[in-house]
Amino acid sequence: MIDNLEYNTERTKLIIPEYGRHLHKMIDQALSCNDRNERNNIAKAIIGVMGNLNPHLRDVPDFQHKLWDQLFIMSDFKLDVDSPYPLPSKEEFSQRPDKLNYPQNFPKYRFYGNNIKRMIDVAIDWEEGEMKKQLIYVIANHMKKCFLNWNKDTVEDDVIFGHLLELSEGNLILDSSSKPLSESHNLIKLTNKKFTKHSSKNKKPYRNFKKRNNN
Repeated sequence: MIDNLEYNTERTKLIIPEYGRHLHKMIDQALSCNDRNERNNIAKAIIGVMGNLNPHLRDVPDFQHKLWDQLFIMSDFKLDVDSPYPLPSKEEFSQRPDKLNYPQNFPKYRFYGNNIKRMIDVAIDWEEGEMKKQLIYVIANHMKKCFLNWNKDTVEDDVIFGHLLELSEGNLILDSSSKPLSESHNLIKLTNKKFTKHSSKNKKPYRNFKKRNNN
């Protein structure tokens, strides 16, 4: 009995480990079959097992196509069966994907983030009017909240107005004569309330057990 033991170091490497050793052995059995009709039946049975192992993917488009491609991949593209889909090529599978261009943004004021800059660029293109004025005010208010997240103390509105003017390259102008922004302590309180709500969401409620009177 000990002679029949197999160690993982002596086994072949699993190409798609998620399907397990037994499914790979089924594919090896299909590869060793010389009768084409029987080999086709074994391949269809393997596809059925693969589908049962991934029931959550049945609603995914081209679900069967993906299973057949994975079958050929696990057989190292050596399985000769009649597939209802075009056969994948080993060269295409081994080809490395193109490198994605990662957006390199180095903002001067990192605490504002890239979304603030995008909002400012959108506001610049808007037509002059009341809607644009309100949008500029909302952006400035959000900038103040971002600033307070970075420096939980206080900040004057003139500092935010100056940063807005700089980030918009002089296109969006607010000054001391404009509507004052929200108070710093209100923005800090709003931020703290948000984080406190999320942090206590998963906590178990406290139960107050009263001592029973044994008399």
